[in-house]
Amino acid sequence: MVYKDVAVLITCHNRKDKTLACLEAFYKCFVPEGYKFIIFLVDDGSSDGTREAITIKFPNVNIVQGDGNLYWNRGMRLAWDTATKAKDFDYYLWLNDDTFLFDDALIILLSRPYTGSIVCGTTQSEVSQKATYGGYSNKPHKLLIPNGEFQECTYLNGNCVLIPKAVFQEIGNLDPIFHHAVGDFDYGLRAKKKGIKLLVAPSFVGTCESHTVLPKWRTASVPLKKRLQSLYLPTSGCSPKQFFVFDKRHNGLFAACFHYFTIHLRAIAPSLWNIKKKLT
Repeated sequence: MVYKDVAVLITCHNRKDKTLACLEAFYKCFVPEGYKFIIFLVDDGSSDGTREAITIKFPNVNIVQGDGNLYWNRGMRLAWDTATKAKDFDYYLWLNDDTFLFDDALIILLSRPYTGSIVCGTTQSEVSQKATYGGYSNKPHKLLIPNGEFQECTYLNGNCVLIPKAVFQEIGNLDPIFHHAVGDFDYGLRAKKKGIKLLVAPSFVGTCESHTVLPKWRTASVPLKKRLQSLYLPTSGCSPKQFFVFDKRHNGLFAACFHYFTIHLRAIAPSLWNIKKKLT
């Protein structure tokens, strides 16, 4: 039998238990007939024994060492680059290390071999069962709920995304200009501009809890200086310079300038935004 090869791309940093749980869930998945899966995992400078634990428990995982400054986007980019140098894969699967796949997830994602489209898996909260991450519609802006069919979406989270070789050959890797956030949205939008469809898989593929903690740069009780410092951290989720590049690329210069201003205004006076949110 001629197999189709799938490279599974993961990046992690200092959350050993979650990373191990992610790998354990993956290896419990049913493997679709005719497919082989190889994991490339970037350990981005973990100091909690992640690398050692993976080596012992999952020796088949290809571990790539990061320097601790890659974060999600650049970590995933390194995993992808390593995979492409190792083999000519038929598919690439992005997988967050806090996403725990259901045993039928791989079958769901590959239930129809969309060789020219990106397929996004939707996750749900293990506690509330509500959808947490996946593909979004633009008008109205909402997270699409799996309905038994493949649905087209406008942009997507990178928690669980299947990318065929043909798409990779057209779009390439994640853009290294993005450090942590936004890279997944950017990739999907770049693909759409090339006429590539973004599809939401027909069923939930796993669990992943929402990151609901308000960032420091939006928290009024945090001193202003620390709010502004936090805004420029890679993990802020809205790094102004990187978001400006994203916004200009996909929404135009005016929108990029406007949002660059309002992001800083939101950090300077978060209480005003909280009042506005309550009124609306």
